[in-house]
Amino acid sequence: MLDKVKELIGDVKSFNATTKEEVETFRIKYLGNKGLLKDLFAEFKNVDAELRKDFGQALNNLKKSAEGKVAELSESLDSATSHKSFYGDLSRPSEPINLGSRHPISLVRNQIIDVFNRIGFTVSEGPEIEDDWHNFTALNLPEYHPARDMQDTFFIEQDPDILLRTHTSSVQVRYMEENKPPIRTISPGRVFRNEDISARAHCIFHQVEGLYIDTDVSFADLKQTLLYFTKEMFGKSKIRLRPSYFPFTEPSAEVDIYWGLETETDYKITKGTGWLEIMGCGMVDPNVLKNANIDPTKYSGYAFGMGIERIAMLLYQIPDIRMFYENDKRFLEQFKSVL
Repeated sequence: MLDKVKELIGDVKSFNATTKEEVETFRIKYLGNKGLLKDLFAEFKNVDAELRKDFGQALNNLKKSAEGKVAELSESLDSATSHKSFYGDLSRPSEPINLGSRHPISLVRNQIIDVFNRIGFTVSEGPEIEDDWHNFTALNLPEYHPARDMQDTFFIEQDPDILLRTHTSSVQVRYMEENKPPIRTISPGRVFRNEDISARAHCIFHQVEGLYIDTDVSFADLKQTLLYFTKEMFGKSKIRLRPSYFPFTEPSAEVDIYWGLETETDYKITKGTGWLEIMGCGMVDPNVLKNANIDPTKYSGYAFGMGIERIAMLLYQIPDIRMFYENDKRFLEQFKSVL
């Protein structure tokens, strides 16, 4: 009997449980009204006199071990339950990830890049902090040229002039300096002009400018490229070219797309004409080619440029350019479904 009690003490010490039900079963088995301890104490009177002391001590040890094990496991499981209620069910599925969306300017920028990539245009980038040569002089805007007044500039330093670029044409100059014709590239990026902020204008905006230089490039090639772009971007292929002036192209033109007059909004944005200006373009001025060490007697080319915000406002019917820069999540979440 003594050996049996010692064996039971070993079983009690090695017992472990993961649920309260298992602990309760263990308690009943050893400490219940019909448990093992009650039966063993009942056998105490039948034990030989010389063994009663050892047998009694062993029973007490068994009882204390069983009671201690029940208390220990109950406390451990209660603690685990309280942590579980504090943190929740750690095995439950996680909350769905709240997916964000691309900014509308990024969406339109990527669309424009994709359209021109299909016809062989690569993407070129350059610094946002520029020098006078790349931003003005190399583009046929020497010092005191009246066309410089068309662009209110943020100057950072003077002598030499260091400034925030006013257009991404500066990237085209750098590209021409580093690459020889044929050249076919577009230059998307952020530009800066000292303008009053309103619903239609901002001191920060984005442009995409394109450049194509090769032998025998004509104005007809330019028009055909613009027709392709407007059809792919807007689903409209009717455009018109109005004579204009840009220092770095000659001849130069403004590009209008026929938007139509189907809705009240169409009347509003086209001022009742159905026509909408979307970009400027022209044949690259020979002086610009010379400044980039390209022979204008051998090569010719065309250039064009557009504001990304303007295109985005047209595509998504956004009435105020300031919405692009306010970081209002309610505005940005509208574009989650746009690929």
